[in-house]
Amino acid sequence: MTDIRVLADDAQYRAHNTLFRRAMHWGPPTDEKWEIGRRTYEPGRVIAAFDGDTMVGTTQTFASSMVVPGGAVVPHAAVSRVGVRADYTRRGVLSGLMREQLSTVPDPVATLRASEGRIYGRFGYGLAGRVRFLRIDARKAVIPGSPVGRVRMVDPDTSDKLVPELHQAFGLDRPGQISRWPGWWAIHQDRKGEAENLVTVVHSGPDGDDGYVSYKVSEDDDFKHHMQVEDFAWANTDAWRDLWIYLTRLDLVDTITVDAALDDPINWLFEDPRVVFTKDVFDQIWLRLVDVPRMLAARAYGAAAPVVIEVHDKLLPANDGRYRVSSDGVERVDAPADITIPVDLLGAVYLGDTKFSDLAAARRIEGARFDEADALFASPVAPLCSTFF
Repeated sequence: MTDIRVLADDAQYRAHNTLFRRAMHWGPPTDEKWEIGRRTYEPGRVIAAFDGDTMVGTTQTFASSMVVPGGAVVPHAAVSRVGVRADYTRRGVLSGLMREQLSTVPDPVATLRASEGRIYGRFGYGLAGRVRFLRIDARKAVIPGSPVGRVRMVDPDTSDKLVPELHQAFGLDRPGQISRWPGWWAIHQDRKGEAENLVTVVHSGPDGDDGYVSYKVSEDDDFKHHMQVEDFAWANTDAWRDLWIYLTRLDLVDTITVDAALDDPINWLFEDPRVVFTKDVFDQIWLRLVDVPRMLAARAYGAAAPVVIEVHDKLLPANDGRYRVSSDGVERVDAPADITIPVDLLGAVYLGDTKFSDLAAARRIEGARFDEADALFASPVAPLCSTFF
C-alpha cells in the first residue's frame, strides 16, 4: 500500500521532476535545466506517492486564478506533473494521489491538460473547453486597409518585464483564461533552449500598450519559412487586427500556425477567408469543480426560468446536493431535481462549451428542462486557455 506525502525540499522536488519525466518517456533534467525547473515548485502544493522510501507517483498544483462566465476571477489550481512509475501502474497509485490532491487543494476549481482523454473523468474532471489549431497561408493572406496603431519590436529583457504586466492587465479576457505564476514565466523566459529565436512585438493605441504577440520562425529542408505564434493577447480589436497585419506582412514567411478559440473571427480579417485552415479541433480545458456551491455562485447566468440541478460527486461528497440555478444566482435547496448530473459533466457545461441538451441526447444525464439549463449556462464567448502548463 502506498503512502501520500507532501514534499518539502529541493532534493525531493528534483526526484519528483525526474519521476514525472520518466513517466512521460523523457530523460531526467540536466543540472542546467533543473536550475530553471526548481523555480516551478511551490511549497505545500507538491505531493508524491511512496512505497516505503521509494517514490512511485507524482502530482502538483500551481497557484493561479481563472476567469468564469460573467468575468469574475476565482482562485484556481493548475494541476500538472501527474505521473506514475511504469512498474506501479494499475495499482491505485494515481487514484490515491488524485483523492489526496482534491481533498486538500485550497482552490475551488482545478484544471489540467489530459495526456489521455479517458483518465480523468473518474476523478471528476470534465472536458470544458476546446481549441482550434490553425494554419494560415501567409503568401495569400491579404488584410485590407492600414494599421491604426503602432507596432514595435522589443528586446528580450524588455519583453521579460513588460509581457507579464500586459498579460495580467488584459490577458484574462474570456472564460477559461488563467493567470500565470512566477514559475510559468521562469520556464517560458528561459532563452537557453528552443525559444532562443523568439521575437516579441507590442502594439500601442491611443491609451498606450494594448496588445502583444510572440513568435518564432523556422526553415524546413525546402527553404520554406514557417511561423509559430507562441503567445498572443490583446485588449481590443484594433490591437488584434494590427498585430495580424504585422504578422502577415512579414517577409520570408510562408505559413503561420496559431491556436485560437472556437469563435475567433480570424477568417474574416482576410480578403480570402480560405487562407485560414483549421488543422484540428482538440480538447484543451479539463475542469474539476472542487467546491461546487462556490463555483456555481461565482459565475453569471443567462435569462431563463430557474432549474434545479442535482449533483453527484463520488470523491468529494460535500458537493452532493440540489442547487436551484436562476438568472439571479444559485441556492442549495431540497426541491425535486429537474436534472441529475455527475460532477465531471457539470464541469463540462460550466464554461459554456458543452450544453445540457447535448449530454441528454447522448444519454449521459437524466431529467428534463434541458433548454432552460442551456440558456442559463450559455456563454457569449467560447472558453479558451492560452496558457499551457
